[in-house]
Amino acid sequence: MAEYFKPQEAIAPAEREQQLMAALPEQLGYASRHCDYFAHLFEGVDLTQINSREALATLPITRKADLIRLQAEQPPFAGMTPDRPSGRIFQSPGPILDPECDGHDWWRMGQAFFAAGFRPGDIVQNCLAYHLTPGGFIMDSGAKACGCTVIPAGPGQTEMQLALIGSIKPNGYCGTPSFLNILLEKGREQGMDTSSITKALVSGEALTPSLKASFEAADIDVKQAYVTADLGLIAFESVSGEGLVVAEEIIVEIVRPGTLTPVPEGEVGEVVVTSFNRDYPLVRFATGDLSAIMPGASPCGRSNMRIKGWLGRADQTTKVKGLFVHPEQVERVRARHPGIAKVRLVVTRQQENDVMRLLCEVDETTRPQLDIAAVQASIRAETQLSGEVALVAPGALADDGVVIEDQR
Repeated sequence: MAEYFKPQEAIAPAEREQQLMAALPEQLGYASRHCDYFAHLFEGVDLTQINSREALATLPITRKADLIRLQAEQPPFAGMTPDRPSGRIFQSPGPILDPECDGHDWWRMGQAFFAAGFRPGDIVQNCLAYHLTPGGFIMDSGAKACGCTVIPAGPGQTEMQLALIGSIKPNGYCGTPSFLNILLEKGREQGMDTSSITKALVSGEALTPSLKASFEAADIDVKQAYVTADLGLIAFESVSGEGLVVAEEIIVEIVRPGTLTPVPEGEVGEVVVTSFNRDYPLVRFATGDLSAIMPGASPCGRSNMRIKGWLGRADQTTKVKGLFVHPEQVERVRARHPGIAKVRLVVTRQQENDVMRLLCEVDETTRPQLDIAAVQASIRAETQLSGEVALVAPGALADDGVVIEDQR
């Protein structure tokens, strides 16, 4: 039986690096020839000479935070894709549009599922959303690339999900760690048997030590994957506590936030990815996520570089229950309700679940007229998430530019 999903996962690091750098000039040339955005971005650059990490670090960075503006100026994908139809168009919160094209394991997720122990014949309950956001399809494609059968369950509807587990008895789960925890807790409360699930691949949220311990107590082997809607799989866990192995067919840099400059090994910086996907050839794409390179190789034998996993955000954008929430969305909520002078979205974690609370500065004359239920409806309309609302006095929120305060 194969030890790795792809044989190149175990090749010598120097050989992988040589292959990536040899292929880089052609990939950059392809992006420049077929994508308006990169043709303009690389104008005047001799791309045939971009064949090393040092040369790559001289190219401009495209930031995820800029996609909202860039896509609004040139829909749907800001000229970053070739002029060809996409298999699907998703709209992630922001809004940010993401393409998916036809093809086996298009998001490269098979590597992560294989490392998490998924094999042909496994039945996987997929609890990421299939509606508008690509999370459900990303997980779906990776599980099927490993020969698994997928239950497209999506999030929520806990009782129905528990009934599915009881009748179909899937042995695998994929989705957010918090929802897996909800299923296990509700199952215990209602006397439902969830013991068929023995393995899980989680993403979209941090896998906290307390959650990890509760899954281990339930005899579930849980691994995590670092995935974005723009790039697909970036890195994945193969051995618990040993960091995340960078996926094949991408180049990962860790750069000092706000600069083009890669940081030394071990220093925390922003994750920047160059993808060899011809359908969406992102070059030096800054994810906004912070991480750091770990020394050495994984004990599992995979030889690619490792990163420490998610260490925070370089900007105020944050992820709540697997969905990004952007400052622009919070401001649009405020603008819908003229009586609100200033807002701050505070994100906390309570009983292993993400909680959003919108603090709204409202003066005494406006307070009686403000419809809190309407503000909550605006939060859901903008973010696809529920949020609490609290009214505070004028001046209660500091003038520090913070729109989203992540306290987790």
